[in-house]
Amino acid sequence: MSSNEPLLSVRNLRVEFNTRRGTLVAVDDISFDIAPGEVLGVVGESGAGKSITGNAIIGLLEPPGRIAAGQILLEGERIDNLPQEAMRKIRGRRIGAIFQDPLTSLNPLYTVGRQITETIQAHLPMNAAQARDRAIDLLKEVGIPAAERRIDHYPHQFSGGMRQRVVIALALCANPRLIVADEPTTALDVSIQAQIIQLLKRLGRDHGTAVMLVTHDMGVIAETADRVAVMYAGRLAEIGPVQDVIHNPQHPYTAGLMGSIPSIGQDVERLPQIEGSMPRLTAIPAGCAFNPRCPHAFDRCRTQRPDLVPAGATRASCWLLAKDTVASNA
Repeated sequence: MSSNEPLLSVRNLRVEFNTRRGTLVAVDDISFDIAPGEVLGVVGESGAGKSITGNAIIGLLEPPGRIAAGQILLEGERIDNLPQEAMRKIRGRRIGAIFQDPLTSLNPLYTVGRQITETIQAHLPMNAAQARDRAIDLLKEVGIPAAERRIDHYPHQFSGGMRQRVVIALALCANPRLIVADEPTTALDVSIQAQIIQLLKRLGRDHGTAVMLVTHDMGVIAETADRVAVMYAGRLAEIGPVQDVIHNPQHPYTAGLMGSIPSIGQDVERLPQIEGSMPRLTAIPAGCAFNPRCPHAFDRCRTQRPDLVPAGATRASCWLLAKDTVASNA
């Protein structure tokens, strides 16, 4: 892989769930790249497809979910069509995962040291003593005090913030090239959130690790991400540098999201809100999925699906940005 190639490349990804009521499309034809050392934030309402996208990348889609189309390339190698055993070796060695609830990632019956050392030995050629030394170093790196003693403690002996640090250490065991972090700060208080954010940023800066940060918290995105992808109903609404998306959003949905965030010193009685709710996967409307809630929708929005088009420093999928909008709306 040359230095200018993306570390992760997702191309036209489509994820479906076959049910008795028909096929549900949870992720619908999305494409994005993440460069080495870059943090890409993925944001959107609940049900937008953020976590499903992350699970597809790390090969943890629960049946009946499946990748129906598209490709996922890690350092130029396609990984979406690998056998389960081959993908298991990549997950942990080249891709690390951090989930919202650390208790689902840690076995309550084993010490954190045992869990970390076993993971290290599964992926790296180390004996037990070497793996334990590396586990202690990892716990120190993620900010666990008295790591030499705490390594022999059980998950229930750690606070929520400390458990999340242990999960991050677990994700870093084999020096992965990519980390998929799904709501890693949601259950933590603000001061611990800030520490976890700094840790994720340092991973990219010091190790060249690419991070896909899935969250609904724009404050976390603003503090952590280099670029942000805004998802809506399984599709990409907008993607671009985080400051441009926050301060100059080009898609009406992104503008609504940003307008609903309070600012320090802002003196308003009521924040703007996006009317309505995200459509169910069984009832995604024709055309632009956002059109029933969009104050700027016109006829074309209701019949034709827009593609991502350049919009200043970002790219957005909106017919308002198309060059022939005026002609079509005349």
